[in-house]
Amino acid sequence: MNRTAPAAFRRRMIMAGSLTAAAALAFTGCASSGSASGAAEGGDEPIGVSLIVKTTTNPFFVAMQDGAETAAEDLGVELTFAAGKEDGDEDTQIQAVENAISKGDAGILITPNGPAVEDALVKARDAGLYVIALDTPPADPESVDITFATDNFLAGQEIGRWTAAKLGGEKATIALVDLFDDKVVSVDVNRDQGFLDGLGIDLGDPAVNGDEEPTGSYSGGDYEIVGNEASQGAEDGGRTAAETLLSKNPGINVVYTINEPAAYGAFEAFKAAGATDDLIVVSVDGGCAGVAAVADGTIGATSQQYPVKMAELGVQAIFDLIETGEAPEATDGLDFYNTGVALVTDDAQDGVESIDTAEGGEICWG
Repeated sequence: MNRTAPAAFRRRMIMAGSLTAAAALAFTGCASSGSASGAAEGGDEPIGVSLIVKTTTNPFFVAMQDGAETAAEDLGVELTFAAGKEDGDEDTQIQAVENAISKGDAGILITPNGPAVEDALVKARDAGLYVIALDTPPADPESVDITFATDNFLAGQEIGRWTAAKLGGEKATIALVDLFDDKVVSVDVNRDQGFLDGLGIDLGDPAVNGDEEPTGSYSGGDYEIVGNEASQGAEDGGRTAAETLLSKNPGINVVYTINEPAAYGAFEAFKAAGATDDLIVVSVDGGCAGVAAVADGTIGATSQQYPVKMAELGVQAIFDLIETGEAPEATDGLDFYNTGVALVTDDAQDGVESIDTAEGGEICWG
């Protein structure tokens, strides 16, 4: 039997194109087999949950940790935290998954650093742990029980649509600053491909970055893609990627970045080159620092997501699973639970739904 979660479990979910309060997370009575569904039999033993994020160098994941810690304290959950040494560090995450299994945790919340982690997650599920991916859906959907995440393709589309409108028919000379060039991660591909789709550029293989036609027409005029460079999701990586792309074509006027740290670095590279006039930088994250960067003109528009809520919902879901045997279910029509997205800009464009930085600052990463 489905039920509605308690009032404390309700939260505001901002959806691009329709900024409305979301209903509380629904649950289904079908629980995972193994120790997670029976852990409540342990009596007074605390419910153990491991949160494993990509890295602590990105404020997004620091915010996620804060949200998980608050929820765990409120619920009396015993939370263990682990993080990769850098974005893409799969080995440290694999060890953290092994540790969660050894400790007998009820569940794992993870932002997976790559496909190599997924075999360890399958092992955890086989051991009876309930596994929730946060932010980054795994390549193998069977490696987790459910994902709580932003619709990353939609997040990319929103900044793409805004960029097309902002250009107003001018030629788009595009630099794409992605996450990786040595592995495929869904968040990386979905944001990149969503951005190009939002611009009105025909995609190549939607599961591959960088195989689109290098020149052609977008929804407002002509385009040229200068190239794709990896940033590792870091500021220094964004700077290096932008420098490489500028060396190929100093006339770049559109920069897409996988996240806001990469955007900061990319902007600094263009600033050092004296190439910021009429430059459009767009990104995804919507953190408080990122919203401030939109306000000061470093970033033109960003798609805001909600990592604190991802973590809070994840801790609550595992708690409810142990206490009631009821597991969370995906959003209708999707294969994950959609935690929402909103476009933040102070330069609203006709036909593109957005909120300004004043509103974005009030709800940043809430």
